[in-house]
Amino acid sequence: MTDYAGIARLLSDRPTDTASLDWLKKAHDAQLALCSALEEIADSLPANINRQKCIYAAKSLIPLINGIHRYEEEALFPMLETQASGGEEMAGTIARLKFEHVEDECFAEELTDTLTRLGSGDGSVNAEAAGYMLRGFFESIRRHIAFEQRFMLPEAGLAS
Repeated sequence: MTDYAGIARLLSDRPTDTASLDWLKKAHDAQLALCSALEEIADSLPANINRQKCIYAAKSLIPLINGIHRYEEEALFPMLETQASGGEEMAGTIARLKFEHVEDECFAEELTDTLTRLGSGDGSVNAEAAGYMLRGFFESIRRHIAFEQRFMLPEAGLAS
């Protein structure tokens, strides 16, 4: 799993005015690593919770998700809008992705609270509900990344 300092470095190195394939790949890798950690937490419920992993994930989640979303909205999406041959179709796709960002950020806030409670040993957390919450979040993030890699990055000329 990516370390917290590594996420902080990644976010501090975030390009602000240009789209960078290298940075975006690192960001996607960090998100996917966090998704894997969230999946491990979900799989450990209810009896084998790694509290340290929960605390780490809680500290990493919002900065990582929000930082990547800001990059996409400030650098990648504007570039795609100016380059897009499909004009209205691309604008609609970007609007949908921005809406997903809002949903993901709200979900990340709720999930951070749950992870913090799990990490602190709060026995009032419903393990079944937490498992569904974790799975819903990481599956959504993985789908979002897969869509971007398959459809958005080639359009931007950033596919490898």
